[in-house]
Amino acid sequence: MELQDYLNVIRKRWMIIAAVTLVTLGLAAAYTALSPRTYAASTQFYISTSGDDSTSSLQQGNTFSQSKVKTYAQLLQTGKVLKPVIEKSGAKTTAAKLGSQITSSIPLETSLIDVTVTGSSPDAALRVVRALEDVFPDVIAGYESRPGKESPVQVKVSEDAEAQTAPVSPKPTRNLALGLVLGLLLGFGAALLRDVLDKSVKSQRDLETVTDRTILGGIAYDTDASAHPLIVQVDPRSQRAEAFRSLRTNLQFIDVANPPKSIVVTSSLPGEGKSTTTANLALSLAETGLKVVVIEGDLRRPRLLDYLGFEGSVGLTDVLVGRVEVDDVLQPFGRTGLRLLGAGPIPPNPSELLGSANMEQLIEDLTERFDYVLIDAPPLLPVTDAAVLSTIVDGALVVVGAGVAQREHVRRALESLEAVNGSVLGLILNRVKAKELGAGYGTYEYDYRPESERQRAKGRSVPQQRRPVAPVDEDLGPVTPRPSATSARPGDVAAAPGYAGGPARGSATEQPYVGQPGFPADDSIFH
Repeated sequence: MELQDYLNVIRKRWMIIAAVTLVTLGLAAAYTALSPRTYAASTQFYISTSGDDSTSSLQQGNTFSQSKVKTYAQLLQTGKVLKPVIEKSGAKTTAAKLGSQITSSIPLETSLIDVTVTGSSPDAALRVVRALEDVFPDVIAGYESRPGKESPVQVKVSEDAEAQTAPVSPKPTRNLALGLVLGLLLGFGAALLRDVLDKSVKSQRDLETVTDRTILGGIAYDTDASAHPLIVQVDPRSQRAEAFRSLRTNLQFIDVANPPKSIVVTSSLPGEGKSTTTANLALSLAETGLKVVVIEGDLRRPRLLDYLGFEGSVGLTDVLVGRVEVDDVLQPFGRTGLRLLGAGPIPPNPSELLGSANMEQLIEDLTERFDYVLIDAPPLLPVTDAAVLSTIVDGALVVVGAGVAQREHVRRALESLEAVNGSVLGLILNRVKAKELGAGYGTYEYDYRPESERQRAKGRSVPQQRRPVAPVDEDLGPVTPRPSATSARPGDVAAAPGYAGGPARGSATEQPYVGQPGFPADDSIFH
């Protein structure tokens, strides 16, 4: 991993790092608060030897005392010294325990011994130190004395006993500092482990680790998308709307010499946003004056026409079985070159219908009439419908929902297209969170729209429509062309200005959309 990767981990998993750090700090604070307070008292002993006043004698005595001082310091931990100290100080402890409370140090090249005693209170530590000052010189004298002679070694107290009023343990500042450092290290380790174990696709960088296919764009996540899926129409200046326009531009430059016209839009799993992506991409293409037809190719769970505010009782399945001509069920979307072909009744054999010769002929004929034919297909992993459609179109766009699809899901979805020799035009990263928008290359978060734009979009949501289901082996019966957009219920997107009061499409003698911009009266794929 590079430095940028570690920085991305910190940016994405900062909540884990903060949580672990706070927990560690809390534990350090609890340990500090619950630990017993320890106080210290100290003294200092000076070791000297007796002799004449000659220079050589003084030098020899000094050398002798420095060589013995280390031995004397070790005697402080023995029972010979500690037992009398316990009796004299009245401490309720054992020699072994008291020895662990006594520490000694020898300043370099001196005959001094610094002694520190810890206790549960300043007075207890001070009593032990004063007992040491009385007992220790006598013990050393007993070791160094000879029969009939005094000890040549003298132990004197050079510093009077002194107790510290502030506890020496625990140390809150030190403990909290160590807790902070340890918490940051543990938090970063947990975040790094979480990032390694997380196999979901959240950013463009994650997607690039799965495949080297072209990533056409990233669409930001919007909590309001379910209520207002047509963001290009209801909030055209938003960040997501601009992302779809950028996607449109990238799509038009995929292959300038031989641009794809018939495109299937799919995903690896349900819930990745393929239908809303198809609808907004079609709207953005139609904005430029192109003639676009959108086919609701998901014959299992059709949702596209519900998002667009149209009915889907008659549509693609009726055309494929020859019940109705395609021009009778193509629905215009406002004053644009966008036409919609709904799924129609849900058939018992979606894969067979979508892979039939009639479907191939329908796509071929629509491709000759329209600049783009977009097919909203089911996800690749649960069913084979999208893979079947990819064999009869110019290419496929794979929508990857950030946080929804795992890396293995995307890999298997692309492999399913490669298995049938389907052409993958590129991938679209959808539902990208704002903090992940900068994790790829060339993807940034911009938003330049009036604040009231989204507020005006409130209340434009369209209620869901129930789709009829065609029972197995049951005749679909006679098909009557659906009413036009002008007869749709109030609030439908189709009821755009300029269509109000227009002729209703209820009779078989009516010419299909005569006089609409870009669609001559004799425009029919069956002529």
